[in-house]
Amino acid sequence: MSETKSFTSIETPGYVGFANLPNQVHRKSVKKGFEFTLMVVGESGLGKSTLVNSLFLTDLYPERIIPDAIEKQKQTVKLEASTVEIEERGVKLRLTVVDTPGFGDAIDNSDSFSAILEYIDEQYERFLRDESGLNRRNIVDNRIHCCFYFISPFGHGLKPLDVEFMKKLHSKVNIVPVIAKADCLTKKEILRLKCRIMQEIEDHGIKIYPLPDCDSDEDEDYKEQVKQLKAAVPFAVCGANTLLEVKGKKVRGRLYPWGVVEVENPEHCDFIKLRTMLITHMQDLQEVTQEVHYENYRSDRLAKGIKSKENGLKPERDSIVPAQIVANSVLTEKDRILQEKEAELMRMQEMLAQMQAQMQAQQ
Repeated sequence: MSETKSFTSIETPGYVGFANLPNQVHRKSVKKGFEFTLMVVGESGLGKSTLVNSLFLTDLYPERIIPDAIEKQKQTVKLEASTVEIEERGVKLRLTVVDTPGFGDAIDNSDSFSAILEYIDEQYERFLRDESGLNRRNIVDNRIHCCFYFISPFGHGLKPLDVEFMKKLHSKVNIVPVIAKADCLTKKEILRLKCRIMQEIEDHGIKIYPLPDCDSDEDEDYKEQVKQLKAAVPFAVCGANTLLEVKGKKVRGRLYPWGVVEVENPEHCDFIKLRTMLITHMQDLQEVTQEVHYENYRSDRLAKGIKSKENGLKPERDSIVPAQIVANSVLTEKDRILQEKEAELMRMQEMLAQMQAQMQAQQ
């Protein structure tokens, strides 16, 4: 007699078991790992590299050569992407940091952000091509999920370059304004500068990354944390990778004749708040990139291709199309892409059939 395996009833009456679905998603996500791309933009000497290394406790630029004053005069804006695999308690993060050396260092900075805009669009274009391809399982997401924009602490607010840059990019990427080298300022000066910057951002209609509002059923501690993070924008930070001994404890900080600035002390700067914002809202930053910025780019891209096709012209990337065309024509464009993919699949099947026939003939 064959044994029949019995499935015992779940202990709780009326319990199906789909409450464990989040655990399945968690296991799958941990196994797959996570991807995040961060862009840092700001003038040279504001401590961008030091801050990024401090945030993720790693050295992203081990072989960087710092140009001298003569080389800086000839330097143009270039983008350098550094990728590192970080693992913490079994969770893997593929972190890509895109640095922008040369930004804001020239006498005439009117064209400083064109290379950055082009790079962001290139990543969207690459993702769009991969998404429309046959192999969509292993798409590498190099889209910029967050941009730290470093503001100099030595001015009295935003410079014209700061305003122009953020206005150009706020519809393409999540901008998080950061006041660099906050240890140069007193607490009163930091508060005054923060108020001034936020007022100028509002006056110029710049859209920075808005921290999501809490639901009514959220934990009170989490609500308080989000409230403090919102109040801290723009984050006044300083970075350091040197370990110093203070009152018998090892801390990361900067040593001055008058004392030690502890990077991870909330009383000294907003470093902890910036890191908390980035880590706790990393998923939301990716979702806003996907659902808002990428979808806007994708709709514009499809609309430009459709308009050019209707006029019998080659598609132009920088042509401007009214938004109504998108709503009326996206479906047609999707159908066309599907037809192309189906035709490609049929060609591949025919080739396979021919190869099989040849092999049989040889046998």
